[in-house]
Amino acid sequence: MLMRPKILVIGSLNMDLVVQAKRTPERGETILGEEIHFIPGGKGANQAVALARLGAETMMIGAVGPDSFGRDLLKALERDGVDISGVKILDKGTTGVASILLAGGDNSIVVVPGANSQCLPQDLNQQEEKIKEADLIVLQLEIPLQTVEYAVKLAKKWGKPVLLNPAPAQTLPITLLQQIDYITPNRSELALLAEIGHSSALEEEMDRLLDLGVSNCITTLGAEGAAFKAKGEKLCFIEGHKVPVVDTTGAGDAFNGGLAYALAVKMTLTEAMKFAGKVSALAVTKFGAQGGMPTLKEVQEYFGC
Repeated sequence: MLMRPKILVIGSLNMDLVVQAKRTPERGETILGEEIHFIPGGKGANQAVALARLGAETMMIGAVGPDSFGRDLLKALERDGVDISGVKILDKGTTGVASILLAGGDNSIVVVPGANSQCLPQDLNQQEEKIKEADLIVLQLEIPLQTVEYAVKLAKKWGKPVLLNPAPAQTLPITLLQQIDYITPNRSELALLAEIGHSSALEEEMDRLLDLGVSNCITTLGAEGAAFKAKGEKLCFIEGHKVPVVDTTGAGDAFNGGLAYALAVKMTLTEAMKFAGKVSALAVTKFGAQGGMPTLKEVQEYFGC
């Protein structure tokens, strides 16, 4: 068993502008908010923090602007022990920003990519040694798709397993799906990827991705837990955990971080799914995407494992 796996996250870094309100406004309506916070985020950075806090030796590849948001994001990653030597600082432009509305325990998010759109394939050539060293590669879709495809190509060149969190939702080429070891869509992302064209069951959509070449399909189901299936095997579920919900913003990123860590330390997929569910549940009990990411000790103590 790998006691401290080395995991590379290739993805986005955003500053989250989080507004808290009692409810979500109707279309065209203006309401008064209660608080605003500026919090480090981005799916890539969030998952990197999740992994680092669980104990993984975590490396990050991405891009930020030459502004205060970019500097703050890098400092936040460094505080959690993430290797940021692969994060490019642009000469001009702005760091990515996510505008997040928290209302009634749920969230609505609009992302402006900014520097994330400049995380390019040629940047990966300069950081190929990190891919070669990693035990697992973690990707999302807040950077250009061409970069994701090239990252997977390099990962396969060095025989590295790939976990893809296909968010934000978009259709993906079959040539990419065929190289993915673990894909982790939520329910709406799964429906888009499956492209079945009619109202379909969860298992039918998961089977579609497996038929397209994905090795393992994992679908997150919010408070209900998650489902997973490998080609030729039966559909399995893990139940969600009842916890006091403070902020759901980083729940999916916590799940992906927990899953990646568990797989890298050679847990079985069933064990890894259960572990990821615990990490995700604990994350929503705290405020902030990165702020809510639990340590391995916190997960073990909370769930008595």
